[in-house]
Amino acid sequence: MIAPFDQAATLGVVPVIAIERSSDAVALADALLEGGLPLAEITFRTEAAAEVIAIMAEKRPELLVGAGTILTPDALRAAISAGARFGLAPGFDAEIVAAAKAKDFPFAPGIMTPSDLTAVSRNGLKLAKFFPAKAAGGPSMLEAISAPFAHLGTRFVPTGGVSLDNMHEWLKLGAVAAVGGTWIATKADIGEGRWADITAKARAAVARAKQIREVTR
Repeated sequence: MIAPFDQAATLGVVPVIAIERSSDAVALADALLEGGLPLAEITFRTEAAAEVIAIMAEKRPELLVGAGTILTPDALRAAISAGARFGLAPGFDAEIVAAAKAKDFPFAPGIMTPSDLTAVSRNGLKLAKFFPAKAAGGPSMLEAISAPFAHLGTRFVPTGGVSLDNMHEWLKLGAVAAVGGTWIATKADIGEGRWADITAKARAAVARAKQIREVTR
């Protein structure tokens, strides 16, 4: 079975999703799967997050479902208990990192500075979220702060301000494993049941990532 972060790197894009109703979980999973995107980061920004993850894990096991915005050890435990296959956070918290490692749970903390990256490398982690990607300085900033750590093989998932139109600026960087995409399944899309639109955006994101990778190899 392919590791979740390896799958993310293969696809080149991770849909970052805040979902309000657990009753939408299966329809959302189906929309992503139909679009060729068998991966989802369900953020702990809503009360429904853990239940959504549990439903997806049970009803659509072919979808690699992970948890995002893990800000506390309690959230980490809830994510693992619900069946999340991986986790991410917007920042670095040593307690959460240690707890994830103790559970052998694939986890990518967030970074924005060389100091954050130092903490990541000291903990032996090979993947980090770069957040907020656009506001933090964009691709040139990530390229600059990651350069001294390149020999360690650290890779990144830039999230925040990434779009279909600018994802090429990120994916052309060798250190970028995948981009985080909030545009693929927005709260409005989910709330209004626009499943066909989500499928179309998922398909377009996967195709664009593949195209970019083929050109930059």
